[in-house]
Amino acid sequence: MTVRSILLSTDAVGGVWTYTVDLARALARLGVEPVIAAMGPKAPKLPDGLRVIETGLPLDWLADTSRDVRDAGTALARLADAVDADVLQLHSAALACDVEFERPVVAVQHSCVATWWDAVRGGSLPRDFAWRRDMVECGLNAVDAVVAPSTAFAAQTARIYSLGRSPQVVHNGRKPLALPRRTRGDFVLTVGRLWDEGKNVRTLDEAAARIDAPVEAIGPLSGPNGAAERFEHLRTSGPLDGSAIAERLAARPVFASSALYEPFGLSVLEAAQAGCALVLSDIPTFRELWSGAALFVEPTDARGFADAITRVLRHAEERDRLGSAARLKALAYTPDATARRMLQIYERIAPQGHSAAQRMLAGAA
Repeated sequence: MTVRSILLSTDAVGGVWTYTVDLARALARLGVEPVIAAMGPKAPKLPDGLRVIETGLPLDWLADTSRDVRDAGTALARLADAVDADVLQLHSAALACDVEFERPVVAVQHSCVATWWDAVRGGSLPRDFAWRRDMVECGLNAVDAVVAPSTAFAAQTARIYSLGRSPQVVHNGRKPLALPRRTRGDFVLTVGRLWDEGKNVRTLDEAAARIDAPVEAIGPLSGPNGAAERFEHLRTSGPLDGSAIAERLAARPVFASSALYEPFGLSVLEAAQAGCALVLSDIPTFRELWSGAALFVEPTDARGFADAITRVLRHAEERDRLGSAARLKALAYTPDATARRMLQIYERIAPQGHSAAQRMLAGAA
């Protein structure tokens, strides 16, 4: 079946929004009409030329009860019918738990509380996380297809949820930021949700005290879940728009991420596209995506990060080599490549019947 239209649910907080907008534009170039269903807090500036419906529906990781998540999933099923979408793409599998859909459904496993907890804390889930994990597991086994943005995260998902088959892997893509002309700057940059314990920005804060160069951190210091962070040595700039981030990246600083948990990492991709030298935590996702194009450091080793960053800042030849290698690797991660691969998945599941019984048989294929 030729897919003509798709409804894309999205989290208006963070990188999932960026991913969705880039994917929607790329799908439109392929002749597919995208409709974006934004959930959670009010979306950032709405993109020109795309249809966005601000649903006001709660995000699964911020919802108070499982009933709220099921009701949100039911509302998305009705919206998919109302816009006559051929396929519904969910940004969280939890939204498919105990919901009847009349359209084929693909869930993209961007992240979830259970995999986050596994990577960041470990051990038994707290009660407030446990029911959310159960809903994700229910949804993963109800949809027609499951997609993960990296092989490493697909494997973690399959392990945590005891899936019979690992999710299909479709790497994220990112449209390169428009960079102004700037001379190279001797500073360090990190970008992300600074409040998120999984980003492990505290390691970079400790490393910054040992680095003879400014270390700037862009991103919010508090999150919608009440989490908040403060740092002693980083120069925190708060959340900035794309043009301000592009202005920093244009100087090709050393880009660092000490994340403990990263299903993909769009901010690293943006830095690589700009030709920044990358110093990254040695976690499976970053090894998969940036092996040969970055220096890797154990995630909690502040001295190791300081030493690696200082070496790159002092040796222009190595900095140039790493930046060029990162830019070359980044060429593989484009929205058009993501859209083409996703369209193959949409068209493969679209001919399947839309009944709940058929979806249950499909499992987490």
